[in-house]
Order: sequence, then structure tokens, then C-alpha cells
Amino acid sequence: MRLLLLGALVLLLPACNDTAAGADGGTGGGTATGGGATGGGTATGGGSTGGGNATGGGATGGGTASSGGGVFLTSGPWNKDVSTLPVSAESATIIGQLTSMGGWGSNTFRTDDSIHVLDAPAGTPRVTVVGASTYYLPDCEPMPSTMPLPTVGATEGETGYACTGGGDCHLLVLSGSENKLYELYQGNQLANGTVETACLVVWDLTKHYPDTLRGEQCTSTDAAGLPVSAFMVNANEVFAGEVPHALRFILPNARMQAGVYVHPATHAGGPSGPASAPPYGVRFRLKASFDETRLTAPGARVIAKALKKYGMVLSDGGNIPVTIQSDRFTTHKWSEVGIVDSTALSVLTPADFEVVDLGTRIPLTYDCVRNP
Repeated sequence: MRLLLLGALVLLLPACNDTAAGADGGTGGGTATGGGATGGGTATGGGSTGGGNATGGGATGGGTASSGGGVFLTSGPWNKDVSTLPVSAESATIIGQLTSMGGWGSNTFRTDDSIHVLDAPAGTPRVTVVGASTYYLPDCEPMPSTMPLPTVGATEGETGYACTGGGDCHLLVLSGSENKLYELYQGNQLANGTVETACLVVWDLTKHYPDTLRGEQCTSTDAAGLPVSAFMVNANEVFAGEVPHALRFILPNARMQAGVYVHPATHAGGPSGPASAPPYGVRFRLKASFDETRLTAPGARVIAKALKKYGMVLSDGGNIPVTIQSDRFTTHKWSEVGIVDSTALSVLTPADFEVVDLGTRIPLTYDCVRNP
């Protein structure tokens, strides 16, 4: 059973009724509707590279950087080096099935740069956060809550903090002074300054999360239960010459195996594909033999190196395979590294990848049990 908070009412609903629309269109249980809470949602790239107070995962002057790169100060599935892991015995079957179903959702390896990661330095004003008419527990944080919110910023696909277009409206804020990452699905700032959301997840950047992250069967603002920002590549790190983490990628529901997920995912949206399709949480690694000179943009070649070392993890449902962070609030811009449109990586096909680190398939029940 799951607690569903509707306004001031708390109702008990059967877990089988819990569904969520993925950030990019995936549906699935978990916690909230839409790309965030349990549905789709996507990702957000790492923060700065190296130590010190370099640029964070979002705007300039981000929080303290991880020694391993990215937004977290600890290791996790986001910065796991998989370059020497053996290829899974199921790799050819999974890659072949995806290819037979049409490959990537957009049929080419396109990128989507509509999500921002905002930096909230010490002293950033805090705002009240409340649950929208549909808000899910225990996957999401208890409400009401508060969070720092920069004066200037925007939710996914918007020019400001109002969610006007009916999209996923991911709102991602990195607070280096608190060592916290605030991720909201369907974040929407009201006229009185309060922010309402379908799901708020707060990640502790200093915590060594277990294999089950926030909890088995628990979603986040991404359907897979992962931190969006930790897997989203940004222009700052590409300009620096290294992406120190795995990427987030998504597929249409019909091209993902139904009813299961594998770690590092702890949840799935609404996958409906056959048993031989890629499961939520699967890690694809770009083959070491891939000729990076086929990529004309220098920034694309930097990303290819990360795909060979860290791979990419299936995190949500949708049609545009890779989410890269918007450069609106970053120091460096995508144009500086030669990535001027969504096609910089389009030559990559499923056959250029192999499956590694494939764990045991876990039946999807939507019965979230949060870790302490």
C-alpha cells in the first residue's frame, strides 16, 4: 500500500493503482505522475570537475565538487568506472531486440537540452514547497518543506519558475553550502512565491547511498529512482575536457522490458516491451572499438570517452535518448565545444553499444520502502 497525499487528505491506495507518467512520456507507478516522481523525468549532469568550489552541476559557482567529479561528494552508480567490466551474456540479445524495435526513440541518438541545474550559493533565499493536488508518499519527501531558490532561474522547458506549458517542469537546485541536491517534478511557483510540486526529492551529497539508493521500489523525479542531476552532462565539464560520470538515457515504454528493473534503478515507469528488451536501470557502454573521429564536434568526442568509461543508464521513458543540461545558467556554452544542435551524437546506433553490469531483474511492485 502507498500513502497518497491529496491536499490535506491522506488516503490509502493499492500499490497497483499507483502510476506515473514519465518525464518524457513514460508512465509507471512509483510515486508521482509525470516525468518526475515516478514517471519519466530526466537527468542532470554532474557538477564541476575536480575539487574546490568549481562550477557546480548547474549555474556557475556550484557547490563543493566531488573528488571524483560530478555533483556528489561520494561514489555511486553515477561515477562507477565500467570500462573493464565483461560484456553481459545477454548483451547481444538486448541490443538486437532494441535494434529490431527501431532503435532509439527518435531513431537517431539525439540530445535534449531543456533541463537546467541551478546553483544556490550560501544565502540564497528559501521558499516554501507544498504538494500539488497529486503528491505521492513515501517516495517523495514529507510536505510542506522549504528549499533555496535562486532569484533568477527556470524549470524545465520554461523561461521562469512557472510551469505553464504542461510539461514535466523538472526543477533542479544544487546547494553546495548545504551539500544537498533538491529535485522537483512538475515544479511550479505560484504568485505568492510558494512552489508546488508533484514530488520533491532531497539528495544528501555527502551520503554513501546503498545499492537501493533511497529505497527499493522507490521512485524519484526520474522513473528509475535515480538523481537526475548526477547523470546529466553539462557544457562546463565538457569544456574542461572530461565528463566524470555516466549519462542518463531514455527509451519509449514499448522498447523497455515490462514489469521489472535492475540496479542501479530502484523503480520503473510504465515499460511495456518484451522480456528481451532493455530493462530500466540497464547500463549501455560504448564499445572501446568505436572510432571517436566519426564525431565531428570536439565536445561530442569528450562525451564519447565518458560513454566508454562510465556508460549510460536507462532512467526514464521518452523519445529523445540523451538529456544534456541546458547551458543557459552555466559558465561555458555548448557552442564553445561544437555542440550547436541536437544531432552531435546522432551517428551512434544501438549496435555501437554493449550491455555491462546487468544485475538481477527485480519485479516491479511500486511498494516503496524508504531507506533510513
